[in-house]
Formats: sequence, structure tokens, C-alpha cells
Amino acid sequence: MSYELKHVFASLPQMERGVAKVLGGDPKGNNFLYTNGKSVIIRNINNPAIADIYTEHPHQVTVAKYAPSGFYIASGDVSGKIRIWDTTQKEHLLKYEYQPFGGKIKDIAWTEDSKRIACVGEGREKFGAVFLWDTGSSVGEISGHSKVINSVDIKQTRPYRLISGSDDNCGAFFEGPPFKFKFSITVSDHSRFVNCVRFSPDGNRFCTAGADGQIFLYDGKTGEKICALGGAKAHEGGVYAVSWSPDSSQLISASGDKTVKLWDVGTSTALTTFNMGADVMDQQLGCLWQKDHLLSVSLSGYINYLDKSNPDRPLRTIKGHSKSIQSLTVHKNGGRSYIYSGSHDGHINILSLGGGHTGENNDFSGKGHSNLVTKMAVDDADQLVTCSMDDTVRFTSVTKKEYSASNLVKMDVQPKHVSVAAGGLALAVCIGQVVFLKDKKKVFTLDSLDYEPEAGAIHPGGSTAAVGGADGKVRLYSVQGNTLKDEGKSVEAKGPVTDMAYSKDGAYLAVTDEKKVVTVFTVADNYSVKNDFYGHHAKVVTLAWSPDNEHFASGGMDMMVYVWTVNDADKRLKIPDAHRLHHVSGLAWIDEHTLVTTSHDASVKQWTLKF
Repeated sequence: MSYELKHVFASLPQMERGVAKVLGGDPKGNNFLYTNGKSVIIRNINNPAIADIYTEHPHQVTVAKYAPSGFYIASGDVSGKIRIWDTTQKEHLLKYEYQPFGGKIKDIAWTEDSKRIACVGEGREKFGAVFLWDTGSSVGEISGHSKVINSVDIKQTRPYRLISGSDDNCGAFFEGPPFKFKFSITVSDHSRFVNCVRFSPDGNRFCTAGADGQIFLYDGKTGEKICALGGAKAHEGGVYAVSWSPDSSQLISASGDKTVKLWDVGTSTALTTFNMGADVMDQQLGCLWQKDHLLSVSLSGYINYLDKSNPDRPLRTIKGHSKSIQSLTVHKNGGRSYIYSGSHDGHINILSLGGGHTGENNDFSGKGHSNLVTKMAVDDADQLVTCSMDDTVRFTSVTKKEYSASNLVKMDVQPKHVSVAAGGLALAVCIGQVVFLKDKKKVFTLDSLDYEPEAGAIHPGGSTAAVGGADGKVRLYSVQGNTLKDEGKSVEAKGPVTDMAYSKDGAYLAVTDEKKVVTVFTVADNYSVKNDFYGHHAKVVTLAWSPDNEHFASGGMDMMVYVWTVNDADKRLKIPDAHRLHHVSGLAWIDEHTLVTTSHDASVKQWTLKF
């Protein structure tokens, strides 16, 4: 038995309102970089479905930048650590690790010979540092600011110059190496925070962009002010990022006014305004000019490929998750498989597989869940049935792909688990309640229970509803018309139940628990124990049956996935570190040999299994 990681469907950048997102580009123009949680994501710019994830930071990563040589990436995190690691090997071996100051790193810049690194952020005693990449020894000091430094850049031609931009509304200009503070770029320029500073590739100019909507241009060598872009104001809202064209004649700027502008530097006028939408999630917090590609990032985390000839419609928009994924299911439709995943913020993503569409993300239109999506399943009427912490169960047509207010069932209390069976049946397990639904309506509720229900499953034949409790018991209710009848039947799991599911053919019921065990019961044999499956080092939280009913997979807080053989508890496949540093939150099978996993790292992975 063996496994192979077939696809990584990466998360989007993790965004925060009013906080700039730095994108990194590789010198050859093939890849771009961003961060989400503890991960650095490297994506192919022509085919974003090709991605690689670096997960070695123990803390949340905030920024990552390629060395000009293209061989290394430097990434910085909230604790003030900088890791410099190899880009050429799949293992991304760590070359050096430094702690230039204590506090969040907000931006990083390299000198053009890939030998020196500047980093800035929220230090305690100092807000920035410049050091040699191979020894960590200082090559100057970044002083002259009284508050957090948001942005830094180094001129890529000699003589070297360094600029920084800070929450003290000032920029600072340095000469070196060793870098020494020359002068402040005066307070009379920006009236609010300086969010971004960038040199042009040829080093002749640099610009500063601020929360006041202003962008100023300066001489790259002397630091003298040349002009303001767009006259009085470049944007109606704060400017969060700028990125120069490779030939240094133009630049793009991303703003909270929900637009990106393309500027001609020579005339300091806007050639094009890209209108990105009207919603607050359409604020633009980052941008990158990479060869012919113009990218911007929305507050939603969506990555937009801008089209100069059609400014109101991006060439493409990369969608996906930017928050941790909590639930997962798969469904085949018209010969193609679709992966549905629900995240912490209520967002549901549709990922299509097969044909030229592999790795294409989409979402449902309209207003969906407003809080964490805890569980999902597709029923026989091609409806995605989801339950959420917003106290609702939704039935959404996977063919229409739009949310509808009429297909929403309000629960009395928060639902935490939902399962479906043929004939329009659904079972929602809520806090202190079990709700039986038929054809999108509540038909029966079990409450004032003497146990806390945690998970549930309806037998595919629709005859039995099994409910697992925090007391480690699984109660078996018989489905009689529109009611659930308690006939006093129950079986024992090894500990508090966390998830459960019947095999597709209804022959077995598998139950996972907090005591790290999966127990499988044989339905026809009066729910006798078929096997106990041991292997996890921590609480098991999710399980899924293979379509042929011969295997099932379990995932836990130990970051491990096990694929078990029903008839032989010793025959198992272990996928350690399935999502490094994150526990596995969802499992689903595309076919007998293809497993999909999701995690709190907001990414989806597809595995090929060989038995």
C-alpha cells in the first residue's frame, strides 16, 4: 500500500481589512508568492493550479520575497524570525534563520547581488534591520522612525539606496552599505501612514504610497521629490501597494477605494482605472506586476489578473479559501468530479476536477452561510446540504449554483453535524437536539435528551438514524414515517463520539472518538463490533468511506490520515503530516484510489492511493 500527493489546491492569501498584503514575484517571472497562516504559498503565474506550500514557520508568516538570484526565498513571521530557504529542491531546505528584532515582520528587501537583506516591522527597541544573508551580521541600521515601519525597498542598481515607510507618516532615505540614515522624507508629503515604498527596477526613481490616497515620486539616487501622481490625490481611499512595470515606465497601485490604477510615470497620469467591484470585500490590498501579468488581491483574498483592454472585468479571478477549511464533500456531475469545501467564515468553494478544468475554483452566487460551516453532504436530489454555526441548515442546488432563501431551514440551536439519505431525508445534530428533516422541512425533533449528541448518520436505506453522544454511546433510533423512535438500542464507542458514517452499501457503521479509536459495527449482525482500528496519536475528528466499501479513511488532530482496510485492521496506509502543522478537518473519496483532504491551512490536497 502506498500513496502519492497528486495535487495541492492552495489557499488564497490571508487578508485583514486595512492591512496591506505584500506579494513576491520570482526574478524569472514564472511564480508569485504570498502567505496564509503559517504557510508560504508559491504559485505558477500561468497555471495557478500548480502550487507548492512551505510550512516550516512555527508562527504566522507575514511576508516572503525571492532573492534576485531566484535560488532562495526569505520569509518573515509575527515573532520576528526570518527563514532563508532553498527554492530549487522540493524539500525547501533551510539555509539560515535569524531574529533581527522581536515583533512582526512586515516587509523584506534584498540587494541585487542576493547578499544583503533588509527587514522592517513592529520591533520593540527597533523597527528594522539590514544584515548579511549568510552570517546575519549587521550592515547598517534602520533608524529615523518613531513608529512601526510598514515597508522597505533597496535600489537594485549601484550606488545602493534604501527607503522605508512608516506609521509616523514619514519615509526615510538611507545610503550605504553600511546603510546610514540620510534624511526623512518630510511630513508635509503624506498626512497619514505610509503603506508602501518601492524603487523602480532601473533604480532611477522610487515612490511612496499612503493611507491618505497619495502617491509621490522621488529621484532614486538623491531622494528629491519629483511629483505627486494624479495631482491632489491618486486614489479616493488609502493606497496599500504599488508595483512597477519591468521597464520602469509605468506602475500599478492598489487601493481601499476598490480600484487598481495603471500610471504613466512620465506624465504622472492614470492611463487606466480597474474597477474591482462595489462590495467591501472588493477593496484592493496588494498588487504585483510580473512580466506581462498584472495581479491584484482583494480583501476577499481573491487574486485578480487585470486586463488592460477591459478594465471592468479581470482576465481571470483565482478563488478559493483564505480561512481554515472545516468541512468537505465530493460529488460527480456530468462526468466531472467536484469538491465542495466550507470554511470558518461561511464561504463554500466549488473545485472542479477533470478535463482542462482541474483546479478551477468557483462559488455559489447569492448570500450563503454567515459563520463556520461544520458539515456537508450531497443528497440524491443533487443538493448540497450544509449546516453552520449561523443556526441554519441549507439545501443548495449544485446545478444552479446559487443560494436561495427558500431552501434555508432555521434551527432552534446551533447544528454541528448533518447527514443525508435517499428520499429527501436529512438528520441534523444540534446542541442538545436531534432534528429529522424530510424534503427540506423539519418533521421531528428529539430534545430534552439525557445526553449531549455530537454526530449522526442515517442508514442509506432510511431505516435507522444513529446518533453518537459525548458519553461514548451510539443510540440507534428507528425511522418510522416522520418520526424517530427510541427503542432503547445503543452500542458503545471507546470514547466521546466525534464523527460517524455508514458505508455506501449500508453494511457498516464507522464511529470515531476522542480516545483515538475508530470502531466499525456490522449492521446486519445487530451492530456487533467488526473491528477496532488503532493508530492515531490524538483525537480522531473525521472519517469517510471509499465508494467500494472496502476501505475508509480517518483524520485527526495528529495531522495524520490513515486509510484502513475494513476486513483487516492491520492493513493500513498512513499519511503522516498530510497537512503539516495543521490538523485534518475533512476527508472525501473521488474514487477507490483517490482521496481528498482538507485542513485548517485552508488548502485542499488530492492523493492517489495504491492498494
